[in-house]
Amino acid sequence: MRRFFKARRAVAVLVMGVGLAALWGFASGDNRSFQIAKNLDIFNSIVKELDLFYVDTIDPNKTVREGIDAMLYSLDPYTEYYPEEDQDELEQMVKNSYGGIGSIIRYSPKTQYTVIAEPYEGMPAAEAGLKAGDVLLEIDGQDLKGNPDVSTLLRGQVGTSFRLKVQRPGTKKPLEFDIVRRSIQLPIIPYYGVVGDSIGYINLSTFSGNPSQEFKEAFLSLKRQGIRSLVIDLRNNGGGLLDEAVEIANFFVARGETLVTTKGKIEQASNTYKTLREPLDPDIPLAVLVNSSTASSSEILAGSLQDLDRAVIVGSRTYGKGLVQTTRQLPYGGMMKLTTSKYYIPSGRCVQAIDYTHRNPDGSVGRIPDSLTTVFHTRAGRIVRDGGGVTPDIEVEAEKLPNILFYLVNDNLVFDYATDYCLKHPTIPAPEQFEVTDADYAEFKEKVKAADFKYDQQTEKMLKSLKEMAEFEGYLEGASAEFEALEKKLQHNLERDLNHFSKEIKSLLAIEIVKRYYYQRGSIIEQLKDDPDLKEAVKILNDTPAYRQMLSAPAEDEQKTDSI
Repeated sequence: MRRFFKARRAVAVLVMGVGLAALWGFASGDNRSFQIAKNLDIFNSIVKELDLFYVDTIDPNKTVREGIDAMLYSLDPYTEYYPEEDQDELEQMVKNSYGGIGSIIRYSPKTQYTVIAEPYEGMPAAEAGLKAGDVLLEIDGQDLKGNPDVSTLLRGQVGTSFRLKVQRPGTKKPLEFDIVRRSIQLPIIPYYGVVGDSIGYINLSTFSGNPSQEFKEAFLSLKRQGIRSLVIDLRNNGGGLLDEAVEIANFFVARGETLVTTKGKIEQASNTYKTLREPLDPDIPLAVLVNSSTASSSEILAGSLQDLDRAVIVGSRTYGKGLVQTTRQLPYGGMMKLTTSKYYIPSGRCVQAIDYTHRNPDGSVGRIPDSLTTVFHTRAGRIVRDGGGVTPDIEVEAEKLPNILFYLVNDNLVFDYATDYCLKHPTIPAPEQFEVTDADYAEFKEKVKAADFKYDQQTEKMLKSLKEMAEFEGYLEGASAEFEALEKKLQHNLERDLNHFSKEIKSLLAIEIVKRYYYQRGSIIEQLKDDPDLKEAVKILNDTPAYRQMLSAPAEDEQKTDSI
């Protein structure tokens, strides 16, 4: 196995092409150039030998691609190769768009069919009349049963059309739709509005595309509505374009501030990014919501506002991606996205949490421990640290969802109930007023029971393991009565669990139902009704003295305590 893995890594070096040893032109004393040329020549010979003598015919594209992927992944997970046929994937990443119908789909191994899970508002799927729950039967007469990769058929060149046959729950005959593919722009700001009396809220989902322009329009709209403070929600925002993060920060930070510095091996990879314009509002109180999926450009925005004492950060520690990628042209229409530098925010810290350079002997990597991080200071002198993402000023413990929720979702019971609900209710109240009633929930419980729903309980698993260990170590005989009593207490009781976790399950049902009528915007409104991070943000923004105190210089005794 180890020899195979080494072979895969060696295969990867073909990126630069065949026969480069003769063209390299290195000095006799340049050992590094010699090693590169030597290994390229070895690789070239290996591919030729495999092609001539291997017992089976090899697919050169597949073999070399796997080798390339293995080599690049050994560096970091962000350095990737895109051959000419995969350029759409890279374009979607950069531009946040693709040619298709604008819908999330889900394949079910159980039924062997793909289902529409969520059409995007204003996109071809929704405009044609497709609904969540529709089962995809055929595309231009091609049977889709057993095809888990229907997305490749739905996507295509902008302006092309196809006929889609679906089976809608509650209808006897299949329905057919003629759909024209469009450039699908994923929602950048799926929702913004006013929470409380005068607090604005903007949900920013990505930094790809042109988010700064959309953010500006949303913010100015909220200003016209009279907001006096703002919450920026960056949770689950995986990042995008660095320049866009700088541009959005500039809306709230004075002109001429250095927000980001990138440092790489070559001069072109090292840059300084400053705010270039006068801010839209340099004084409005800000709170930024983050979580463990807040990454890259999101961390630049959140971290810069924290370093400049311009916003209170609320939530849980961010992902910790302090690496910058650029794209490079390759032969035969290929492109490579590769890590060229690290970025540093105003305090001088880099938030990168994983050190890919220094791997463990087995090749694995781990987060930089807190004990090895370095102290930096915000402009006001508050302590911040590098090496582990952005730590919030107000940390909110992540909500622990009950185990039963996972199985209810995984078995499509929540999804199917929402589909049935929509068949019975042509309309529902606005998301702000909607709720799942006790009668609705009673109906859902009956459907769960009728489905013979089973799920693993972690307590039962742990008790079984403990019992086996007690027996192995000779303690079971003396504790058998206690184990028997505990087993009776922890018996699988579906009715009890459905009642005990009714609040969490009702919330999940409400989100899925509201999404059917009001799309992603509605689901966000529903989720914000009982959002602990938002509650903390609203609390600090409504307490002006506490807000100012949190962003001010720490007391001297606090500084001394940290330095001891």
